[in-house]
Parts: sequence; C-alpha cells; structure tokens
Amino acid sequence: MRIALAQINPVVGDIAGNERLIINSIIDARAAGAAVVCFPELALVGYPPEDLLLKDRVLSDAAEALERIAGSTDGIVAIVGYPRLDGAVYNAAAVLADRRIAGSYSKNHLPNYGVFDEHRYFAAGTKGALIEVNGHLIGLSICEDIWSGGAPESDEVAAGASLIVNLSASPYQAGKGTVREQMLSDRATENGVAVAFCAQIGGQDELVFDGHSLVIDAAGQTIARAPQFEEWLLMCELELPASSFDASSDKVELLGSFATAQPSDDVSLDHPIARVDGNDEAVYAALVLGTRDYANKNGFDRAVLGLSGGVDSALVACIACDALGAARVTCVTMPSQFSSEGTYGDALKLAESLGLELLELPIGELMNRYEHLLAPTFEGRDPDLTEENLQARIRGNLLMALSNKFGWLVLTTGNKSEMAVGYSTLYGDSAGGFAVIKDVPKTLVYRLCELRNGRSDCPIPESILTRAPSAELRADQADQDSLPPYELLDPLLEGYVERDLGAQQLIAEGFDAETVAQVIALVDRAEYKRRQQPPGIKVTGKAFGRDRRMPITNRYKE
Repeated sequence: MRIALAQINPVVGDIAGNERLIINSIIDARAAGAAVVCFPELALVGYPPEDLLLKDRVLSDAAEALERIAGSTDGIVAIVGYPRLDGAVYNAAAVLADRRIAGSYSKNHLPNYGVFDEHRYFAAGTKGALIEVNGHLIGLSICEDIWSGGAPESDEVAAGASLIVNLSASPYQAGKGTVREQMLSDRATENGVAVAFCAQIGGQDELVFDGHSLVIDAAGQTIARAPQFEEWLLMCELELPASSFDASSDKVELLGSFATAQPSDDVSLDHPIARVDGNDEAVYAALVLGTRDYANKNGFDRAVLGLSGGVDSALVACIACDALGAARVTCVTMPSQFSSEGTYGDALKLAESLGLELLELPIGELMNRYEHLLAPTFEGRDPDLTEENLQARIRGNLLMALSNKFGWLVLTTGNKSEMAVGYSTLYGDSAGGFAVIKDVPKTLVYRLCELRNGRSDCPIPESILTRAPSAELRADQADQDSLPPYELLDPLLEGYVERDLGAQQLIAEGFDAETVAQVIALVDRAEYKRRQQPPGIKVTGKAFGRDRRMPITNRYKE
C-alpha cells in the first residue's frame, strides 16, 4: 500500500485557494503512484475556522468545492478534512474516489480545552469508519480521536483495519512534536496496526502548526517523517497484512471498496525520515513561520519595529528578517536623553549586519514639548512613571504613523515575562499589529538570540546579550530595579501561569514568600493590559489570551 500524506499550509476561509492546494497534491500523489492521499483536518476551510462555521455560505461553498475536488480522483482515493452539514455541523473526513464523494467520517472526540472550543461548532460522531483500498482495510480518525486512545481506533481494528490514518491540525508548542510522535507510536503498538498521521503546517493568528506528518509501523517504529514547518508530500509504502471487514460490527461503518492502479516500478520511494528540531530550534522556526504567515496571509508587504539596542528588539529583528527577507523589514531607532551610546550603537550594528533599513527619529524634543504642555497640570508633583510612559507612547505613535502612511505591519517586541507582570506601557511599546515574542519568556529570549548568533552571520552584538536589561526610560534604569532577576522570575511565572500553582504551592517549591506575593500581585493586576495586546505566537503550554483566560474584575486572591 503506497500512501501519500499532503502536509499543506491552508489559509482559513480561502476555500478556493485551499481547493487548488488539495487538487495539486492529488495530482502529485497520483503521479508518485500513491493509492491513497490524505489531507489535514478541516483542510478545505483551514483550521481553526472559528465563527466562520456559523455562516451557512461557508458550509455550502465548502460542499461545492468538495464536489469539484472529487472530480480529480481518477485512480486514487483522497481523504480530505472538511466541515460537513447534515442537520448539525460535523468535523469530517470525506472519502473521495472514482470522481465522487463516496462517504465521510465524523470526528468522535471534540477537544474543548486550551486553544480548542470545538463543542461550540460541532456535533460529535458516534461511530468509526473504514474504507477498503486494493483489498486493505483502512480506519479513519481525526486529531483528538487518536490522542484519546480506545474507540474509534480500537473498534476499527476489531472490524479489520490494518492501517489507521489520522487527519490532524495539531498546534505547536515547545516539545510537543516528540510527545505527539511517542503517543502515535503507543497507539500503533496498542492496536497492532500501522498509523499514518497527516498534519497541516502554517501560522494562523496566534497558532502555528508544525506539520511533523509521519508513518509508524505496527511495531511502533517511525518509518517516514516529513520535516517540521515546511510544506511536504510525504510518500510511504507499507506492507499490510490481509484482512476482511467484520460485518457484524455495529460500531464501525464501511464507507466503500476501491481499486487503484499499482505504482509503476520507475517511481521510486526513499522513505525520508526528517530530523526533529531541538526545542529551541523548533521555537525559533515556529516564530519565523508564524510571523511570515501572519504578514503574508494578511497582505502586508513590509514590517516595521522599534530597534532599541536591547535583546528583545534584536530577536524580533532577526525573526522578521528571516521570515520576510531584509528588503521587507524597516527598523526605527528613537533615542531619548536616556538612551545610552551603547544601545544606540548596537542598534546601528544589528541593522547593518542584517541589511535592514534603519530610520532614526529622535524623541528628545517631542518629550520636552509634552512636559512643557503638561507642566501647569502637573505642577507640584515630581516626575514618576508618567513621564517614563510618555516616552514609550511617543515611540508607539511614531511607529503607528509609519504603519498608517505606508501600510506596514508594526511588530511589537515585548516578551512573555514582561507581559505577565505588566512591565510594559499600554499604547506605547505594546502598540502594534503583531506581538512576535509575547509567549517567549525572557530567559528563552536570550537562548534564542544565542541560537541565532550560531549561524554564520552572527548578527547580534555580544554587548546586547551581556548588558543588564533596561527600558532606558530614566537615568541608570534596570529591569531588576522593579522585578526579580529573570532567572528567578521565569520559573516562578511558569509555576503560577502555566501550572496554576497557588502561593503556598510555590513557596513549597522553594520560592521566597515575599517574592511570590509580589509576582502574583503583578500578574493579577496586569490582566487588563494583556487583554489589549496584539495577537502573538503561542509557543508555550499556556499562552495568554487563547489558553489562559482570567477575568479582569476578580477579587479572588491567592
């Protein structure tokens, strides 16, 4: 049995474009001698389509596109993810063969946690489904079906399946690829059958999909694996045991039997097994892909960011350059009287090293005008955080002016540690269209910079990585004047935000009680700020916004 897994990058709502992607992959798979070609979950409308599924026209357009795709299935069976309207809406896998829609399977297990809220849109299927291709029985499943174990896969195997295919849209987070592959290996060995996992790649708002499609044999060994973060047509040939459908089963439906031509001997297969990136490598690749797709899929020709000479903006500049190319990125340095020669010089060096356009817009005079204008109202009060935030808001205004004038996408540069404790200025450094590293803790920011500097161009000056972090909004300012050291703060935030540990649990893990109380108060108080941040790429287990959803008005205290 020669199968193809089409690891494609669909665009949510672009039904016509996704239809072309699917048809082109069917043509390529047939040319490579595949009997079956699989596509990701909801590939026809893109994942997640969210409230587009509440529009009747979207469902009818998808149904019409599916009919057209079916017309391309001479000599091959295609399994395509789509939303099926049949009284209710189902997350379904259509079986297309012999130029027709032969049947469909509906996802049994609907995830409703973290970034998923499928109960809002879909009804759950209640049965497994099989197809017979050239005498071999193949069981169908969709994403969460196989994560849960048991039915429907166990029912399909009991009814005769020797291969399970799983259509998936599995969002990336650090370390997930390895966990996912082990889970699929466990399912293969539990059921004693091969498993073929077909996943999408690409960025969709806050989510990034890493692909990592693969085929695992009945012994749990990976025999083919597509690269992460790339479109790929993965081909694999399996030796499957003979089996027959158990017609007595009332838990599984046989959707049809199909015959395809055998592949010719001149079409060879090399069964690629792509390497799996290390965690930091994969995080960086996810940030690049997420930034590229957000810009390209939303029609931005160019991105712009403020380049301070600090580590966060340095990382965002590198990601933007790698995602879009140097010719599509503009950096802006906006020095004030508190900007040091070191950070200013480092910003110039970084932009030159990456080949990025650099604009210089000094804000000292603007700041003086603001202070002069506000002086009568502020009379008798000492300068404080108000004046510091004015600087950040001036910079935000300038970046948004460039965006308005030229249609550029403003990339913000705040990291997860800062977002967590509210160490940012609303309508200042948080102003923009896409927050590239909003889910990247500060300690990981440094590791990603070191990783990026490991390439031949080594663009980030060493002084950026060794200088104490500072917002440079007042003389001799350092982040650690207001916050615990990031080496302490990040693990504490991981416990409170990602693992939902309370104060006493954190203290029991060895954190200082006074520091725990300070950090929890900062995190809780900053919820209103986080609600107003731009979307950004999820790379951790619990991102603000899509994962962690806390009420702003909230009197519960740890």
